Amino acid sequence: MNGQGKMLLALDQGTTSTRAIRFDAALVPCATAQRELVQHYPAPGWVEHEPEDIFRDSLAVLREAMAGVAPGDIAGIGITNQRETVVLWDRATGRALHRAIVWQDRRTADACASLRAGGHEAMVNASSGLLLDPYFSATKLAWLLDNVAGARAQAERGELAFGTVDSFLLWRLTGGAVHATDATNAARTLLFDITRGCWDDELLRLFRIPRALLPEVRDCAAAFGETALLGGRIAIRGMAGDQHAATLGQACFAPGMLKSTYGTGCFALLNTGAAPVFSRNRLLTTLAWQLGGRRTYALEGAIFVAGAAVQWLRDGLGIIREAGEAGVLAAQADPAQNVYLVPGFVGLGAPWWDAEARGAIFGLTRNAGRAELARAALESVAYQTRDLLDAMRADWPGMGETVLRVDGGMTASDFTMQFLADLLGAPVDRPTVMETTALGAAYLAGMQAGLLPGPEQPATHWRLDRRFQPQMAREDAQRKHAGWRDAVQRTLTR
Repeated sequence: MNGQGKMLLALDQGTTSTRAIRFDAALVPCATAQRELVQHYPAPGWVEHEPEDIFRDSLAVLREAMAGVAPGDIAGIGITNQRETVVLWDRATGRALHRAIVWQDRRTADACASLRAGGHEAMVNASSGLLLDPYFSATKLAWLLDNVAGARAQAERGELAFGTVDSFLLWRLTGGAVHATDATNAARTLLFDITRGCWDDELLRLFRIPRALLPEVRDCAAAFGETALLGGRIAIRGMAGDQHAATLGQACFAPGMLKSTYGTGCFALLNTGAAPVFSRNRLLTTLAWQLGGRRTYALEGAIFVAGAAVQWLRDGLGIIREAGEAGVLAAQADPAQNVYLVPGFVGLGAPWWDAEARGAIFGLTRNAGRAELARAALESVAYQTRDLLDAMRADWPGMGETVLRVDGGMTASDFTMQFLADLLGAPVDRPTVMETTALGAAYLAGMQAGLLPGPEQPATHWRLDRRFQPQMAREDAQRKHAGWRDAVQRTLTR
């Protein structure tokens, strides 16, 4: 490798925090740094981040993770990010015109409803694989162009740049030298044709997005330029949206393999191979990754609230002091109480896609208390995952029996993982490295650097920590899930 370093650096910019992890050549974590990200809620259903906070924190954690290591020891940086979140910035200054509009934000629900009423969803789905929902980037970007003074005129003149968070970070890390994204992030914008692998002119017209705003789309493992902000020049060699990076980190390389990430939300991706499978059950068709110009596809189910329900227990209700207490408290709940929490705090995602649904609690009795609410919050994650897997099996009958590979902060809860296995009636595998999003970003950088084999080779970086086997009687699991479905139906607005 001509003296090239053997370490890899992953930047994982998430919804609630930003972390950097340094890995050795075997993808074993060596150092970690993390900072919490401030959330802004300027109006009901609105969620924003300050782009300067994101960049400042990203640079800080990268430097912390590199402590004691020379830039020449790093073979490459991989970037992974919260998807769909929109940043609009000035090309001359690199400064954002507005706070980033976060994927959870619902301010464009009416615009999406109007487009659906106009009969546009079939075309949008056929090209992008996605649905008309405020979750995705296009209507957020259109809102910025229409509501920030002068933005649309500046965009038409080519003075502005748009990107998801990866693209904004890349621009800033390279000093404005590179305006690019990868195919997985592009595929989450509602502006990208996932079959042809390019920005779609018809979608750009529909959402009134000037092409001059858009970044170049590259493979997930590619030359993304260099940064000189870490004490020396280091190549940026990999980029993927967080859920796609986690799919690679979980080594779900073969069609039929399935992973689910439990962070602020929950995202399950099923590898469907070289051909897209378009859902009949309101799942998303997306890219798993793109390497060497070849696309691998996935079916995805997106749940908006998973770990965020535990945050609500802590910050909203004050019944726990830290997230780790939720599982302990849930285990103390009265098994005779059947309390259901439908966590529609920002609407419901797949397979319901109801932007106007809101959270609700059902089954309360005088004997229900803190423990029962904690259990209901954790169980809601399993119920929503079961809904996703049922839809996936209906869309792709060849899926067969599966093992679910899990990652993210909630997987530390044995209570939650055991209930998940019970409700699914399938094994749940927790890996030794649960930060598989960062692991996948490092894997991409290592591939591009020539240190690691591609996904056509057997995985060497995935190792099992624990397998949770179903223990609940199947009829009990079905009864519990039926109660959940009844609760969801009571919250739906359409």
